[in-house]
Amino acid sequence: MVVTNHPLASAAGAEMLAAGGNAIDAGVAALFALTVVEPMMVGLLGGGMTHLRLPDGTHTVLDGLSTVPAAGRPDMYRPVSQDWPAALETEGRENSLGPRAVAVPGNLLAWCEALRRHGRLPLAEVMQPAIRLAEGGFRVTPYLSECIREVAADLALDPALVALLLPGGRPLAPGDRLVQAEAAGTLRRIAAEGPGALHGGPIGAAVAAHVQRLGGLLSEADLRDARLIERAPVRGSYRGVEVVGPPPPSSGGVHVVQMLNVLEGFDLRALGFGTPETCHLIAEALKLAFADRAAATADPDFVTVPVGRLLSKSYAVERRALLDRNRARDWQAGVAAGESPNTTHLTVADAEGHILCATHTINSLFGARFLVPGTGLIPNNYMALFDPRPGHALSIAPGKRISTSQAPLIALRDGKPIVALGLPGGLRIFGSAMQALIALLDHGMSLQEAVEAPRIWTQGQALEVEPAIPEATRAALSAMGHEVLPLPHIGGGMCAIRFHPDGMLEGAACWRADGTAIGVGGGLAREGARFWPDAARRG
Repeated sequence: MVVTNHPLASAAGAEMLAAGGNAIDAGVAALFALTVVEPMMVGLLGGGMTHLRLPDGTHTVLDGLSTVPAAGRPDMYRPVSQDWPAALETEGRENSLGPRAVAVPGNLLAWCEALRRHGRLPLAEVMQPAIRLAEGGFRVTPYLSECIREVAADLALDPALVALLLPGGRPLAPGDRLVQAEAAGTLRRIAAEGPGALHGGPIGAAVAAHVQRLGGLLSEADLRDARLIERAPVRGSYRGVEVVGPPPPSSGGVHVVQMLNVLEGFDLRALGFGTPETCHLIAEALKLAFADRAAATADPDFVTVPVGRLLSKSYAVERRALLDRNRARDWQAGVAAGESPNTTHLTVADAEGHILCATHTINSLFGARFLVPGTGLIPNNYMALFDPRPGHALSIAPGKRISTSQAPLIALRDGKPIVALGLPGGLRIFGSAMQALIALLDHGMSLQEAVEAPRIWTQGQALEVEPAIPEATRAALSAMGHEVLPLPHIGGGMCAIRFHPDGMLEGAACWRADGTAIGVGGGLAREGARFWPDAARRG
């Protein structure tokens, strides 16, 4: 089963399964394909986290998050304000737009290492679908077209992006064909030479030269010295189900477990889905998690992270005792970085027991919003996730990893997987992932219902609600003191797989992206099988 946020990426993964590959081959093929068909979300010059479960039951997280270039300094930007959250904005938008916004990427290292360790097919074969899509082109979806239109003013500042995405000054429309010949050439070189082509090779030299020519900090040495980190996941439990997720510098695993620990003290099933009582409790759990988030969303090589306390049931009891079931309260939310919601996620599983659950991004829509000529690559703008003020937990330091809310989760019962899921959405990721688990475990929803169920979100200010939350619930939440803010959607397209006791895999993707689930059933003929009429005649 392959579930991604684009049908062509899901097809790329399914092609690998049909060719005899496993879920790791399929997941990596899909990720490379997504760099072509979702160029606004993910690319080789981005970063992310890959959560793997192997057939022997072990879990590991490959941390390919981006880092500050060696030349980065705490005072390299001028914040427009010293007050949070306006402090995230800098003069000239230098930390979010253009060459000085580019951090050291790690995506390619993570994908190639996952394939090298656990895949079955060679890199060149796994990359073929992405190369075909870049070289031959594909039809632009309404979603991609809308993303181009949304940031067209910024894209128009870069001649190479104008030629690619704004031909004749007009954003590509749904149904237009997008061909990326330069990206195809880059992918072919990587397929032949491996990740060293970017990290220490000619592609990396071209990227660094262009970034520095424009005034950025990324260097060839940064790319050559970039390192992948393998991390042990964090674990918790909710109503007898084990929840496994990524550790810091991701806040996703830690805070999903923390919130579930708090909510475990309430009978959410009896309270009902989408009721004022349930929504209020979820909102308060979100707020208290964000009050603690500053302590758990920094690079553990630079900041001491109290993971054990945040995950403990005893700490949840302390926090739960402060919660008012009838009134919204101010939890004195801590500093929280302004992550972009523009990311991608995919979940892949096979019959052998491999699971790949991965969230990767170039941060904002089209990253730093320029293209490196001759490569077809769009750099990330991950520097926007750091605090541009010196002296804070998330302040800039050379080599420091970005913090993220990514939450590729795998839940198990009696040691066996029951669901794997994740989504894009920046700060809204881990709260949305938690709500999907609650929908499955407390409210008994089907997988499709759970990934599409209406969401709420807050970090202490307005309580965002999707349109399907009933008006009566909204009114009741307002009466409790919540500042209710209706929004078209919260977070991005969730990609989930459910594992049934009989070995059946069920996939689901939601309406918030171009999500597509593709299952591969059947398989090769059993030994001794033959066409029965011939066998009958011989008999």
